[in-house]
Amino acid sequence: MGTPLTAIYPGSFDPLTLGHVDLIRRGSRIFPRLVVAVLRNREKSALFTVAERMEMLHEVTAQMPGVEIAEFEGLLVDFAEKVGAGALLRGIRAISDYEYEFQMAWMNRRMAPALETVFMMPGEDYAYLSSRLVKEVAAGGRAVTGMVPPAVEARLRAKFGETAASARQRP
Repeated sequence: MGTPLTAIYPGSFDPLTLGHVDLIRRGSRIFPRLVVAVLRNREKSALFTVAERMEMLHEVTAQMPGVEIAEFEGLLVDFAEKVGAGALLRGIRAISDYEYEFQMAWMNRRMAPALETVFMMPGEDYAYLSSRLVKEVAAGGRAVTGMVPPAVEARLRAKFGETAASARQRP
Protein backbone atom coordinates (compact mmCIF):
# COMPACT_ATOMS: atom_id res chain seq x y z
CA MET A 1 0.00 0.00 0.00
CA GLY A 2 1.75 3.19 1.10
CA THR A 3 4.14 4.36 3.74
CA PRO A 4 3.10 4.24 7.40
CA LEU A 5 4.56 7.73 7.70
CA THR A 6 1.57 9.02 5.75
CA ALA A 7 -1.82 8.83 7.40
CA ILE A 8 -5.30 9.91 6.39
CA TYR A 9 -7.73 11.46 8.84
CA PRO A 10 -11.07 11.14 7.01
CA GLY A 11 -14.39 12.70 7.91
CA SER A 12 -17.23 14.93 6.89
CA PHE A 13 -16.07 17.82 9.13
CA ASP A 14 -19.54 19.39 8.85
CA PRO A 15 -18.73 21.50 10.77
CA LEU A 16 -15.12 21.25 11.91
CA THR A 17 -15.01 21.02 15.73
CA LEU A 18 -12.21 21.59 18.22
CA GLY A 19 -12.25 17.82 18.74
CA HIS A 20 -11.27 17.40 15.09
CA VAL A 21 -8.59 20.07 15.46
CA ASP A 22 -7.24 18.29 18.55
CA LEU A 23 -6.87 15.02 16.62
CA ILE A 24 -5.33 16.76 13.61
CA ARG A 25 -2.77 18.52 15.81
CA ARG A 26 -1.88 15.39 17.75
CA GLY A 27 -1.94 13.18 14.65
CA SER A 28 0.43 15.52 12.84
CA ARG A 29 2.97 15.01 15.64
CA ILE A 30 2.86 11.24 15.05
CA PHE A 31 2.70 11.18 11.25
CA PRO A 32 5.03 13.43 9.24
CA ARG A 33 2.35 13.62 6.53
CA LEU A 34 -1.29 13.77 7.59
CA VAL A 35 -3.89 14.08 4.86
CA VAL A 36 -7.15 15.43 6.27
CA ALA A 37 -9.67 14.04 3.81
CA VAL A 38 -13.12 15.58 3.46
CA LEU A 39 -15.71 13.05 2.37
CA ARG A 40 -17.90 14.07 -0.54
CA ASN A 41 -21.11 12.13 0.13
CA ARG A 42 -23.78 12.90 -2.44
CA GLU A 43 -26.45 10.99 -0.47
CA LYS A 44 -26.12 13.21 2.61
CA SER A 45 -27.17 16.82 2.75
CA ALA A 46 -24.48 18.88 4.43
CA LEU A 47 -24.68 22.25 6.14
CA PHE A 48 -21.44 23.38 4.49
CA THR A 49 -20.28 22.57 0.98
CA VAL A 50 -17.12 20.51 0.52
CA ALA A 51 -15.36 23.67 -0.68
CA GLU A 52 -16.41 25.56 2.49
CA ARG A 53 -15.28 22.70 4.74
CA MET A 54 -11.94 22.51 2.96
CA GLU A 55 -11.49 26.28 3.26
CA MET A 56 -12.16 26.14 7.02
CA LEU A 57 -9.69 23.26 7.39
CA HIS A 58 -7.05 25.20 5.43
CA GLU A 59 -7.56 28.24 7.70
CA VAL A 60 -7.27 26.22 10.90
CA THR A 61 -4.35 23.98 9.85
CA ALA A 62 -2.26 26.56 7.97
CA GLN A 63 0.42 26.58 10.70
CA MET A 64 0.53 22.80 11.17
CA PRO A 65 3.52 21.29 9.35
CA GLY A 66 2.85 18.16 7.33
CA VAL A 67 -0.94 18.61 7.23
CA GLU A 68 -2.61 18.50 3.82
CA ILE A 69 -6.29 18.98 3.01
CA ALA A 70 -7.97 16.93 0.30
CA GLU A 71 -11.38 15.70 -0.70
CA PHE A 72 -12.41 12.19 -1.61
CA GLU A 73 -15.38 10.22 -2.76
CA GLY A 74 -15.85 6.48 -2.78
CA LEU A 75 -13.89 3.92 -0.81
CA LEU A 76 -11.33 5.19 1.66
CA VAL A 77 -8.93 2.34 0.83
CA ASP A 78 -8.84 3.52 -2.80
CA PHE A 79 -8.07 7.07 -1.70
CA ALA A 80 -5.36 5.77 0.65
CA GLU A 81 -3.72 3.96 -2.24
CA LYS A 82 -3.97 7.09 -4.40
CA VAL A 83 -2.17 9.30 -1.83
CA GLY A 84 0.28 6.59 -0.71
CA ALA A 85 -0.99 6.35 2.86
CA GLY A 86 -0.15 3.41 5.10
CA ALA A 87 -2.40 4.38 8.01
CA LEU A 88 -5.84 5.73 8.81
CA LEU A 89 -6.31 7.95 11.85
CA ARG A 90 -9.72 7.61 13.48
CA GLY A 91 -11.13 9.33 16.55
CA ILE A 92 -13.11 7.43 19.16
CA ARG A 93 -15.18 9.28 21.77
CA ALA A 94 -17.33 6.51 23.21
CA ILE A 95 -18.11 2.81 23.05
CA SER A 96 -20.69 3.49 20.32
CA ASP A 97 -17.93 5.01 18.15
CA TYR A 98 -15.72 2.00 18.79
CA GLU A 99 -18.30 -0.50 17.58
CA TYR A 100 -18.74 1.32 14.26
CA GLU A 101 -15.02 2.03 13.84
CA PHE A 102 -14.11 -1.58 14.66
CA GLN A 103 -16.33 -2.82 11.81
CA MET A 104 -14.86 -0.26 9.40
CA ALA A 105 -11.29 -1.14 10.40
CA TRP A 106 -11.89 -4.84 9.75
CA MET A 107 -13.51 -4.16 6.37
CA ASN A 108 -10.66 -1.83 5.38
CA ARG A 109 -8.14 -4.47 6.48
CA ARG A 110 -9.92 -7.07 4.37
CA MET A 111 -9.70 -4.83 1.28
CA ALA A 112 -6.21 -3.42 2.01
CA PRO A 113 -4.29 -5.64 4.49
CA ALA A 114 -1.27 -3.32 4.66
CA LEU A 115 -3.37 -0.27 5.62
CA GLU A 116 -3.29 0.14 9.40
CA THR A 117 -5.99 1.86 11.44
CA VAL A 118 -4.83 3.96 14.39
CA PHE A 119 -7.46 4.92 16.96
CA MET A 120 -7.01 8.06 19.01
CA MET A 121 -9.17 9.44 21.79
CA PRO A 122 -9.87 13.17 21.79
CA GLY A 123 -8.70 15.34 24.65
CA GLU A 124 -11.10 15.25 27.59
CA ASP A 125 -12.34 18.77 26.83
CA TYR A 126 -13.67 17.52 23.49
CA ALA A 127 -14.86 13.98 24.27
CA TYR A 128 -18.54 14.99 24.09
CA LEU A 129 -18.32 17.01 20.85
CA SER A 130 -19.80 15.92 17.58
CA SER A 131 -20.58 17.89 14.45
CA ARG A 132 -24.22 16.86 14.72
CA LEU A 133 -24.53 18.26 18.26
CA VAL A 134 -22.73 21.47 17.33
CA LYS A 135 -25.16 22.03 14.45
CA GLU A 136 -28.14 21.45 16.75
CA VAL A 137 -26.81 23.88 19.36
CA ALA A 138 -26.05 26.55 16.76
CA ALA A 139 -29.42 26.10 15.04
CA GLY A 140 -31.09 26.48 18.44
CA GLY A 141 -29.50 29.88 18.92
CA ARG A 142 -26.94 28.83 21.50
CA ALA A 143 -23.25 29.68 21.63
CA VAL A 144 -20.74 27.21 20.21
CA THR A 145 -17.75 29.11 21.58
CA GLY A 146 -15.18 26.62 22.81
CA MET A 147 -16.65 23.88 20.59
CA VAL A 148 -15.46 25.08 17.19
CA PRO A 149 -12.65 27.33 15.94
CA PRO A 150 -13.61 31.03 15.74
CA ALA A 151 -13.68 30.96 11.91
CA VAL A 152 -16.18 28.10 12.02
CA GLU A 153 -18.27 29.89 14.64
CA ALA A 154 -18.50 32.93 12.36
CA ARG A 155 -19.68 30.75 9.48
CA LEU A 156 -22.27 29.09 11.71
CA ARG A 157 -23.58 32.55 12.66
CA ALA A 158 -23.81 33.39 8.97
CA LYS A 159 -25.71 30.15 8.25
CA PHE A 160 -28.14 30.37 11.17
CA GLY A 161 -28.40 34.12 11.64
CA GLU A 162 -26.50 36.47 13.91
CA THR A 163 -28.27 35.40 17.10
CA ALA A 164 -27.64 31.70 16.52
CA ALA A 165 -24.22 30.36 17.45
CA SER A 166 -23.38 33.67 19.13
CA ALA A 167 -22.94 34.69 22.74
CA ARG A 168 -26.39 33.65 23.89
CA GLN A 169 -25.57 31.39 26.81
CA ARG A 170 -27.25 30.28 29.97
CA PRO A 171 -25.32 29.66 33.17
